[in-house]
Amino acid sequence: MTRSPRLEPVTPATVDAALALRVHPHQEKNVEPVATSLAEAYAYGEIAWPRLVFDGDRLVGFVMAFLDIAWGEGEEEDPTDRRSGLWRLNISADVQGAGYGRFAVEAVAEELRRRGATRMYVTWEPGEDGPGAFYRRLGFRTTGEESGGQTVGVLDL
Repeated sequence: MTRSPRLEPVTPATVDAALALRVHPHQEKNVEPVATSLAEAYAYGEIAWPRLVFDGDRLVGFVMAFLDIAWGEGEEEDPTDRRSGLWRLNISADVQGAGYGRFAVEAVAEELRRRGATRMYVTWEPGEDGPGAFYRRLGFRTTGEESGGQTVGVLDL
């Protein structure tokens, strides 16, 4: 069977399946659950771009981008430094390693390109069990910045 992953918006018909999506237990400290992401998407409105990753009829993941936000924290926020990137990535524990994470990141990159972005940012929990190696394999490089204790990476689009 040929895989044909695609992104779809979250709908009333798919929200329960999205909420049930689980990563490996050892990854739970590295990524918020889908429920938190959907609440943030609702609260942040236009800057959030949440999507479900399907392969055929099977839900295999969740991805959310952030769109054109001022970068920084609190008083350090710089309204002239506008960034877009990958906010969340949750791939179901039972299908990890099958390329769905790569597909989701590349799909977000394509959407950002379509919107005129030239760079894509991501943050990740540092450490051995964190997703840093995954993001570096996809071409992200560290910026030397931190955001909320997480490593900041960037990919030129």
